Amino acid sequence: MISSSTVVTSVVEKLRHALARGQWRTGEMLPGQRELAEQLGISRPSLREAVTVLETLGLVRSLPGKGVLVLDAEAAAQDPLGDSVGTASLADVLELRYTLEPFIVGLVAQSANSQDIGQLRLTLMDMREALDANDSEAGVSAYIAFHQALFALTTNPIFQSVVQQTGNALKQSADMLRNSPEHLAARLRENDAVVRAIRDKNSAEASAQMRRHILQEGQRMGIQLNIPDEHPGQ
Repeated sequence: MISSSTVVTSVVEKLRHALARGQWRTGEMLPGQRELAEQLGISRPSLREAVTVLETLGLVRSLPGKGVLVLDAEAAAQDPLGDSVGTASLADVLELRYTLEPFIVGLVAQSANSQDIGQLRLTLMDMREALDANDSEAGVSAYIAFHQALFALTTNPIFQSVVQQTGNALKQSADMLRNSPEHLAARLRENDAVVRAIRDKNSAEASAQMRRHILQEGQRMGIQLNIPDEHPGQ
């Protein structure tokens, strides 16, 4: 049986090669999920995870309600393994997330509309379905999709660029938690609290909930973060 990660890796390479040979150029949109999944002969969840990987490489950007935009087709021909994120420790990963994500969700809470919140809710539903099915691979995919959906909602283009370059760090930290349904359940509760704060347009609460989530992630990985914060538990 072919594993989900093997399928996703194969799809990522197919899409990178297609971009490199100019099938879709910078500034163009990829075909819709259903059409593209049928062309590649894969499931839509596997396609979504492959697109997430391409986002971490800075090659595409998911635009809620619009589709997937090609950012840099020429870079698809380059080797992404030189990314320094791959050499980071898990503590480095969590420190980076603690720095970026609470601020980003605070911005999102100020601007998110009902459609945006609906998109976030869909990823939470995917997490719930994975939890009910005891499918750790799908759970990690949905977890990453949730955070990528949050990143996509910030209107600051500089943050978009930074997040794309550091997205590998999110995947690295998520990969450490594949084997525990209890951890997925906890992440679902914590991320739901973030969405509820965004829905209420409470920026401070959204940021605080994200900080709590990342600190809890550290505890689940056995990492105690040394956070220079007046209120590290928030």
